[in-house]
Amino acid sequence: MSYRAALMIPVYNHPHYLAALVEYLSQFALPIVLVNDGSNAETSQILRDLAAQYRDVVLVEHAQNMGKGQAVMTGLRRAAELGCSHALQLDADGQHHWQDVAKFLAVSEQHPEAMVIGQPIFDESVPKKRLYGRYASHIWVWINSLSLEIHDSMCGFRVYPLAATLAIMDQVELPARMGFDSEILVRLSWVGVHFENVATPVIYPEQGISHFRLWEDNWELTKMHSRLFAGMLCRLPRLLPQRLKGRD
Repeated sequence: MSYRAALMIPVYNHPHYLAALVEYLSQFALPIVLVNDGSNAETSQILRDLAAQYRDVVLVEHAQNMGKGQAVMTGLRRAAELGCSHALQLDADGQHHWQDVAKFLAVSEQHPEAMVIGQPIFDESVPKKRLYGRYASHIWVWINSLSLEIHDSMCGFRVYPLAATLAIMDQVELPARMGFDSEILVRLSWVGVHFENVATPVIYPEQGISHFRLWEDNWELTKMHSRLFAGMLCRLPRLLPQRLKGRD
């Protein structure tokens, strides 16, 4: 399949930046898949208005909130149904540097077999607790993938190679919430997908809305990393020679 990308945004009650984001993305003349993950009436109406206003917008709606991971999976499948080979994901909360979309797409087109992931450059707005939590998760990802190739496992600014990603989604039950971002990267690493890391500014805007549940989601992430660790140990006889060979 020739290279063709879609732009995909999971949305759950993030009304403040949607119109400006879609207006910016419309310049690329690519499908814009908006996934309404059971948002409130205000956000849902904005999404429906955008779908009516822009011909490139494809709106998919969940009847109820199913979690960010499930929203991303829904968006990836819709992008594949549209005949796309890749899907660039952006979050809807205003954290990401939209001006880097062209850079991410260029890197992905140059390396179509790779998973392109954002490597955040944080400013002073980042909450320290969130920053420390990210590093703890990264360490687990490095252990579970037996690789340092994934520089940041939680950034929602990324480009998925759809064939490899959907193959995993069809084989494994992946987390419906926050754990999806990290687990899909580890599993892509296990099947030999290469990663391209792209440095990009990330902020925590004043009107940003976080749906991270401190205790519940950290517990879910702990269980996910434990499960992946067991999976890594099972794959160790195959993975370790591959990793050692890659250092030669």
